[in-house]
Amino acid sequence: MLIDQIFTLLTIMPQRLLFVLLLCISSTPLLSQPSQDTNTPVVWDLSDLYASEEDWQSAYTQIDESLSSLTEHKDTLTNSSTALLAAMSAIGNTYRAISRLYVYASTTNDEDQNLAESQERLAKARALYSRLSEATSWIEPTLLAADADDIRSYLAAEPDLAEYDHYIDDILRNKDHTLSAQTENVLAAAGIVLGSPNEIYELLVNADIEWPTITLSDGTEVYLDQAAYTRYRAAENRDDRKLVFDTFWSKWDQFKDSLGMMLATEVNANTMLARVRNYPDTLTSELSSENLPSAVYTTLVKEVNAGLPTLHRYFKLRARMLEIDELAYYDIYPSLVSSDKVFDLETSRALTVAALQPFGGEYLEHLERGLSENWVHAYPSKGKRSGAYMNGSAYDVHPYVLLNHNDDFNALSTYAHEWGHAVHSLLANKAQPYSKADYSTFIAEMASQINEILLEEYLLQRAASDEERLFYLGQSLESMRGSFYRQTMFAEFEAEIHAAVEADEPLTGSGLTDRYLKLLKTYHGHDEGVLRIDDMYANEWAYIPHFYYNFYVYQYATSIAGAAWFAEKIIDGEEGISEAFIDVLKAGGSDYPHNILMKAGLDMSSPEPYRAAIARMNSIMDRMESILNK
Repeated sequence: MLIDQIFTLLTIMPQRLLFVLLLCISSTPLLSQPSQDTNTPVVWDLSDLYASEEDWQSAYTQIDESLSSLTEHKDTLTNSSTALLAAMSAIGNTYRAISRLYVYASTTNDEDQNLAESQERLAKARALYSRLSEATSWIEPTLLAADADDIRSYLAAEPDLAEYDHYIDDILRNKDHTLSAQTENVLAAAGIVLGSPNEIYELLVNADIEWPTITLSDGTEVYLDQAAYTRYRAAENRDDRKLVFDTFWSKWDQFKDSLGMMLATEVNANTMLARVRNYPDTLTSELSSENLPSAVYTTLVKEVNAGLPTLHRYFKLRARMLEIDELAYYDIYPSLVSSDKVFDLETSRALTVAALQPFGGEYLEHLERGLSENWVHAYPSKGKRSGAYMNGSAYDVHPYVLLNHNDDFNALSTYAHEWGHAVHSLLANKAQPYSKADYSTFIAEMASQINEILLEEYLLQRAASDEERLFYLGQSLESMRGSFYRQTMFAEFEAEIHAAVEADEPLTGSGLTDRYLKLLKTYHGHDEGVLRIDDMYANEWAYIPHFYYNFYVYQYATSIAGAAWFAEKIIDGEEGISEAFIDVLKAGGSDYPHNILMKAGLDMSSPEPYRAAIARMNSIMDRMESILNK
């Protein structure tokens, strides 16, 4: 695991990245309590991490006291291969230990976020990570100050350094963008300040905004906060949907100037860091962290724009199925076909295992092991964190999966999705040493999205009626819209606002709304009469927290494209493709993600995967229209 990646992922992921892994998966408020009559384990066993809270505290104290000793390697780091190995081993072992520590702190807190003791433990773990980051901030500048040929000779002379060769290669690759030790230390210490726009944003929208109350057509009064919006934007009554949209986005309009300043500060901070590190622009800086060619991003946006007729075809199909003459933005969330089919935990388990049979023995062995042991917290409970995630950071233990299973189709999809992440971690951890096991987010979502696609196809093959087939096809279609097209629209907006700041153009709330409105209308075919966009709805940019994650959302779109590319070949029975995909998972972080995928035959900088995703969407609509035209 790259040392800087470890810190970034494990200090941020439990708070936001793991939480947003399932952007396309619903985490709406539960309408009913699911059945818990099951033989499948439903509560995780955290004693696999530490037998007691006292053991956790003992491990915390040991790590805390060891931090000062890490700096002892600073002056000898590049003296010899032996010294380099000693330093890398000491630092790597510390991160390995703190990763386990953090998993325990975050999972215990997520069981019940109302417990002060758990909150305090998590805060201590975060602070310890911050101190560890500062205590090791000298590594990269020290390595870069040495002769690169000397460092490479150490790698050749000491076989045990092979565990760290990719990490060291990554540092040497970024020599032109790494600053002096003093400057790097300042930037590390400034991390909390630079991250403040997101913290302020979260506080404002989650605590300070007084959300309005509306009355629906059936007399129901709704306090229209973000959770209620997510639920009621899909209301069956169209007038209710319009009321929800008009009221919700009007409230955001009242705060667009303040929110615009927050996002502008975030973008300016990103731009400043890119300039300080000698990158030509922020996008290049962000893609450089994974050594991704800029063509990945630009080709995605180009191909999605070229494929907008397919999205518009979907909206026309949606209008037909909902029997709406003029589709509006508030009509995109209701299900095309409803279903009351129950997918309890046992059913979700059986369907997931059956759908993933094409992956074969080793994958299925890991999956069955995980499903049979106490690695999952399955059901909602008081104070429990919402949504779903997989945390695979405890290398020496096993992954943990948090669900809020409520027995509907989204719960089934989430189940297959998260176990895709878990098996990815198991395969990578088994095949790679700790320093190379951590995989890129760029690949991580492919491992989960492909499970959803294979599950959808499995269900379609066994559907008992056209109505059931339409339901599954509609769910798949909406997932493609949300994960592929919508996320690319976000990515295009993000690129635009960073380019504006780089050109010394000011960002304001009104200006951000104008930019977003143009993209909304383009993507949704407003000018072509496909779907009407009211100007007020362009305040949606302020609602998207992912714009504070700095070029993160595009990976949802690339992931579903890559997953579609692999899945279609697996479904078609192409020889060797399942094995090639498993090899991608086993590779972990042993190479750059683009290189790992290229070895499997997938070039994400080419149009091919994006066209595969668009082709899949057209295929889904072909099947739906065939049923509707009967």
